[in-house]
Amino acid sequence: MCTAAFGLVICMTRKEAREQAFILIFENEFNSEYTLDEMIETARESELFDTDDFAREITEKTLAQREKIDEIVSDKLRKGWTLKRISKVSLALLRLAVCEMLEFSDIPASVSISEAVELAKKYAPEEDYIFINGLLSAVNRDMTADA
Repeated sequence: MCTAAFGLVICMTRKEAREQAFILIFENEFNSEYTLDEMIETARESELFDTDDFAREITEKTLAQREKIDEIVSDKLRKGWTLKRISKVSLALLRLAVCEMLEFSDIPASVSISEAVELAKKYAPEEDYIFINGLLSAVNRDMTADA
């Protein structure tokens, strides 16, 4: 997937774009006063990364639907659990994957779940990937039952 930006052509895989979207969603948790464009510009200026269209689109959709996504995630939590009990990293990954499952019908849910689990293994606290896999699988079961 390639995108032209600022006279540069940026080519990356969806996996790389998804990781960038996760980073932006996570960043938004701490700096919600910044717009997505400001966060992307900061990442570009600090030479962390440059985004492509997919990373921007999924980040925009995740942030725009945060309340709906959080409701879906909350419905799958064990009794007594709240979103505040989930690590910020894991919550960002859950939001990203649920948005993908809701908004991108061309991406199989199994891919969204698998990618979230892999990112959790890289970024989340130890063993959170098991929690993420289970919760996203439950969300997927409900979504396919409703279809």
